[in-house]
Amino acid sequence: MVREESTVATPQAVIAASLRRERTRAGLSLTEVAGRAGIAKSTLSQLESGTGNPSLETLWALCVALEMPFSRLLDPPRPHVQVIRAGEGPVVVAEQSDYRATLLAAAPTSSRRDLFRITAEPGHARRSAPHIPGVVEHVLIAAGRALVGLIDAPVELHPGDYISYAGDVPHVFEALEPGTWAILVAEYT
Repeated sequence: MVREESTVATPQAVIAASLRRERTRAGLSLTEVAGRAGIAKSTLSQLESGTGNPSLETLWALCVALEMPFSRLLDPPRPHVQVIRAGEGPVVVAEQSDYRATLLAAAPTSSRRDLFRITAEPGHARRSAPHIPGVVEHVLIAAGRALVGLIDAPVELHPGDYISYAGDVPHVFEALEPGTWAILVAEYT
């Protein structure tokens, strides 16, 4: 098997991508972030384009302005995707009835969840823009088939399959069969 060597991004490119991503997630303009950080808008623009050479103090000020840990500038979070196929996962069985419970996701402390039933038909994918920071979506397919998850790596799911993914990055739900429906839980932390 031949493996291609991956292209390693420069620190400036990683910082530029991180700043753009975090500013977009926060829903802030260049002017707003620059003002909060106490730097010139042109400086922030250069940093986001990868042409600036920031000082440590400037980077710290931007992290404070964006309410993000410094480490996220150089080591951006990787989207966490969890898939549990039908018939998989930790199961608890009742003693006196034909009842099985499969834990799909435990609620973190101090979280809020909204529950939705999704119905979709083939032909029109639902492409969602990023939601507020920290949102995680959980989808359980009840009928049909669908491509679900991050825009650049959706997973084909069948009835009983489960997926969770970051909802604060672009994501998609595309029905592949008529009569597709699912349960969606949006978790806000």
